[in-house]
Order: sequence, then C-alpha cells, then structure tokens
Amino acid sequence: QVQVVESGGGLVQPGGSLSISCAASGSFFSINAMGWYRQAPGKERELVATVNSGGGTNYADSVKGRFVLSRHNTPVPNMVYLQMNSLKPEDTAVYYCNVRGYSDPRSPVDVWGQGTQVTVAS
Repeated sequence: QVQVVESGGGLVQPGGSLSISCAASGSFFSINAMGWYRQAPGKERELVATVNSGGGTNYADSVKGRFVLSRHNTPVPNMVYLQMNSLKPEDTAVYYCNVRGYSDPRSPVDVWGQGTQVTVAS
C-alpha cells in the first residue's frame, strides 16, 4: 500500500518564504511523478508543480520564478520539497501532495496526501 506523508506549511507574511515536503512510502514498482496541487476556498484544486521520473519539472504559470520543486532520496527515499519564495496572499490554500506510479507492473496508483495549510497574511 502506498502512503504519502506531508510536512511543513503554516503562516507566513507576504513576501516571505516557506517550504513543504512530502514523502511516499510503501511498495512501489515505479513512481512516474510526484508533486503538489493546491485548493483555495471556493476554488477547484489546481496544479502547483510536478516532477517526473526523469527529473523534468512542470510549474503553474502563477508560481514560475517563485517556487522550486526538487526530488530527493535522502533522508528517506521518494521525497519532494517545494520551496516557496516571494509568497503572495493568493498563494493561500491547502496544498496536497500527489504520487502517481505503479505498485506492480499492472496496478497503477494515484495517491493523495491529506493536505497541509499554507496561509500568507500580514
């Protein structure tokens, strides 16, 4: 069973920085992509940033140049970090980690974390 554990988040002033991380654990055959999505009150969930198995990244236009997503295998395997800089009030949302891949060659997985709140306010 694949599980996703998120950490980080909290309250930060506009213009500040914050990082959130996510670790995927369990039995994997492969992980195709990991990343972050967010959902603000009254809005649909939207992509923030993802990284694929080859290291390629994809960012929402609204965060390009401000957010950096990186994938690591230490201190535990299958971790992603989202460094958020120059934060704006409109970045306020619940941020969800997502992992897509296969638990075995015939069983795709698409797992979401429980979400972590990021609030940008003075």
